[in-house]
Amino acid sequence: MYERTTLPNGLRVVTETIPHARSISVAVYLGAGSRYEDKSVMGISHFVEHMLFKGTEARPTAMDISSAIEGIGGVFNAEAGKEVTVYWAKVARPHFTRALDVLTDIILHSRFERDEIEKERQVIVEELNMIMDLPQDWVDLLIDQVLWGDQPLGWDVGGTKETVSRIDRQQLVDFVDQFYAPNNAVVSVAGAASHAEIVAEVEGLLGGWQQRKAATFVPSAGPQEGVHLAVEARSTEQAHLCLGVPALSYQDPDRFILDLANVILGEGMSSRLFQQIRERRGLAYDVHSYINHYKDAGSMIVCAGVDPDRIDQTIQAILEEIEGLIDAVGEEELSRAKEYWKGRVLLRLEDTRAYATWMGSQELLLGRIYTLEEVMEIVDAVSAADVRRVARQLFGCQPLRLAVVGPFNDRERFRRLIER
Repeated sequence: MYERTTLPNGLRVVTETIPHARSISVAVYLGAGSRYEDKSVMGISHFVEHMLFKGTEARPTAMDISSAIEGIGGVFNAEAGKEVTVYWAKVARPHFTRALDVLTDIILHSRFERDEIEKERQVIVEELNMIMDLPQDWVDLLIDQVLWGDQPLGWDVGGTKETVSRIDRQQLVDFVDQFYAPNNAVVSVAGAASHAEIVAEVEGLLGGWQQRKAATFVPSAGPQEGVHLAVEARSTEQAHLCLGVPALSYQDPDRFILDLANVILGEGMSSRLFQQIRERRGLAYDVHSYINHYKDAGSMIVCAGVDPDRIDQTIQAILEEIEGLIDAVGEEELSRAKEYWKGRVLLRLEDTRAYATWMGSQELLLGRIYTLEEVMEIVDAVSAADVRRVARQLFGCQPLRLAVVGPFNDRERFRRLIER
């Protein structure tokens, strides 16, 4: 069972003791991401995340930091998203204190040296260039822009080359001072260690971390009105498309219903989209759907890569499968989707890092942790009528949004396809 302790400075420590595990995973979750940014510094949360691996007083170089974990056979990394930044390490059980010490060191004592900032600025620009050169990744950013427009939900977490080029050292340091605070953080640990042992270690390293004023993010202004289509002309062998709608937040009680609708529609090789578009019609190699849940918003997206000459046919086939989800979901198909969803959760949670992720993300974003038994009961209670209702709510009552990257100049052909 998960255990939770809040330190006097507001830092929450959540743990799962797994006696048989040979590894232990530590994750530090922070309420910081692109939704907390001003437009002038788009990408700063991502920039900060990069810089925390570049040197501290105790470990002056990036090599010192990486070798502290990799030198004991461990793995570690970080990720900045729209609402969360997480730093994590997974090591053999005897090295738990080393992992926690390294994560604490980079979060509290990174030096932000000016020459390292300039080098990493160029690295990030190359990362942005890489994404622009990958149409299957770029179209994912385009659909967010179509859905949300000029607000943080519609921005690239990495920012733009222009904003990244302007961010200076003081802005990076100020961002950390504002958002990297114990009352805005969760330390999540899973492995063969007791809750008391973990709390004692965390308190010894982070008990003196000073509280800050509570962080706030930019609320969603809702989906963008009037713009439902983006077409970027590129000379590519394959066209890439994303078809999406605004969906449910992670606080919405129907979010588990939506998760099952997504399984039925486009998750896995037995999903409707995969079977119809790839197996029966041979229109695409890759076709799938996914969901984004945010605090006050969400989206559901269908993606495919197709021959440009067959994109109209593919979009029409996707629309037919969406209509089918509204009109007909049988109990047998729903039962398979439930077992798929539950099985995937259970398989993921065989890993200590997955346990740390499960606990840390929920504690930070929801203020509570669902047990496996709770989510299984919720999923088992979903009916076929529930799935049809949520599908109708999302796909039947609002405009579809479409983003396309490929050798096209005619926007109207796509507009006609999605207008209903």
